[in-house]
Amino acid sequence: MDATTLAVAQEIDFSFWALFARATFVVKIVMILLIAASVWAWSIIIQKYIVYRKAKRESAVFDDAFWSGEPLDELFDNLGPDPEGRQERIFAAAMTEWRRSHDAEGHLIPNAQARIERSMNVAITREADDLQGQLGYLATIGSVTPFVGLFGTVVGIMNSFIEIAEQQNTSLAVVAPGIAEALLATALGLLAAIPAVVFYNQLSTISDKILGGYEAFADEFSTILSRQLDS
Repeated sequence: MDATTLAVAQEIDFSFWALFARATFVVKIVMILLIAASVWAWSIIIQKYIVYRKAKRESAVFDDAFWSGEPLDELFDNLGPDPEGRQERIFAAAMTEWRRSHDAEGHLIPNAQARIERSMNVAITREADDLQGQLGYLATIGSVTPFVGLFGTVVGIMNSFIEIAEQQNTSLAVVAPGIAEALLATALGLLAAIPAVVFYNQLSTISDKILGGYEAFADEFSTILSRQLDS
């Protein structure tokens, strides 16, 4: 490489903004989409961590109240039919059905326990849909963005070869900027995909543990009601 070519190559700006500005329209669109996908993924990750932390804290508080020995009817009256906590809503659904399962004379209607268990299952399903909502977007971002970045890379390299052919020059000053722009698209694709995949797996595990706690509570509560029905 002669000194003139080396001097020209050293003067090329390889900063992110310079690479973005020199990129073709298609590659710029790909970069913008990948940056937006990365921001979207991080917003979901942060929001889910806040939601899951709140859900675990609410469950711990409710468990203390539930096992404190306070009568269930009083606990339900204090919480109301539509409490804020997720596990509290499962409890409220069961207690609401429990009270509906008594006739005007106070006698228990047959198959009450089956209806109560179904009410809790419906409430758990509703909470599961809310807790796991948007996790699918993380999976999509993690699986799609590398290929979107690769598409941008292919387009960028094609443009570099076209420029080489037009200028009839294969020097570093001609090749390097286009290759750098193309590889930036791949880097942005990985920047969006890697956190999305990692945190999708971690958040899914946390969500499954929270829902497992709800199901365990429903089973314990069903056992308590079964004892009362058999007594």
